[in-house]
Amino acid sequence: MKEVLSRILSLGIGGRFMEVCGTHTVSIARSGLKKVLPESLRLISGPGCPVCVTSQEDIDYAIALANLPKVIIATFGDMVRVPGTKGSLLDSRANGAQVEIVYSPMDALRLALEHPQEEVVFLAVGFETTAPLVARTIQEAKRMVIPNLSFFLMHKLIPPAMRVLLEKKEVQLDGFILPGHVCAVIGSKPFQFLIEEFQKPGVITGFEPEDILLSLFMLLKQKRERRAEVEIQYKRAVRPEGNPEAIKAMEQVFEPREANWRGLGVIPDSGLGLKEEYLDFDAKNRFPIKISGSKEYPACGCGAVLRGVISPRDCPLFGTVCNPENPVGPCMVSSEGSCAASYNYEDPE
Repeated sequence: MKEVLSRILSLGIGGRFMEVCGTHTVSIARSGLKKVLPESLRLISGPGCPVCVTSQEDIDYAIALANLPKVIIATFGDMVRVPGTKGSLLDSRANGAQVEIVYSPMDALRLALEHPQEEVVFLAVGFETTAPLVARTIQEAKRMVIPNLSFFLMHKLIPPAMRVLLEKKEVQLDGFILPGHVCAVIGSKPFQFLIEEFQKPGVITGFEPEDILLSLFMLLKQKRERRAEVEIQYKRAVRPEGNPEAIKAMEQVFEPREANWRGLGVIPDSGLGLKEEYLDFDAKNRFPIKISGSKEYPACGCGAVLRGVISPRDCPLFGTVCNPENPVGPCMVSSEGSCAASYNYEDPE
């Protein structure tokens, strides 16, 4: 680690680089990397936490589902504490709703088999990393003819969000630390637009502090040499073409659709919808609940944090009104959220 840091310092230049992966955000905060980097080198967190970018309307819809009779919600743990406009899934469970924390979409399939008289809805949150397993679960549910299982799809795709960030020009960036888990699935090719349209370099990176430092060295080297390429530092897990089987599963079940991102708004082709042959498993078709009046907690800066416009500690609610014990926004709820990472691991500046 010291050797790589020395190589970074020897370049004698700085830059502003954004990571778009919650695991990177936590690793950077936990290891204290920002403390050892020169002031000229700044790391900015972007929309890398899937729970955090989930829109308020989608959170409210999930809570409305949970409050229906004979409905079991199956969800990953981070989702239960995210505040909706009125309460959270955890509040609904305290009031008698059936909200089950699961570790895999296949657990939702098991729940549906165990409770044939009830409807089981899996809250499908995540980026390209989790989408293939959800696709395979839907295919298995169709093969087994499970009529009481559906999926509320909230999947988001990272490349379209990055394009919007660059088009907005709210934050000056010299390049990106690209998400290793996402790229293990989709490869490096979907990120070529960074260099073709914006002349911004990117490095696909692993998750150890040494990985992140090495990726920064590679980014700074590109900057000094006036290059813009998408390079792979995380070669032990990522190939340019990605994982063909995972991509195939996604293409068989899903098709691109617009998605509403917290902080970024509606982005075309940045979400996943079910293809026609799988529409019976779409929770929004099965439960056409209309949601209106969704709103976030006043003064919550989560949306601006996700765009990199402000740092977590610039939010007026940080650490006082909003903390891990009493979160008012998802950036403080999720273990991958920028605010939670800053609160738990970083000292005040």
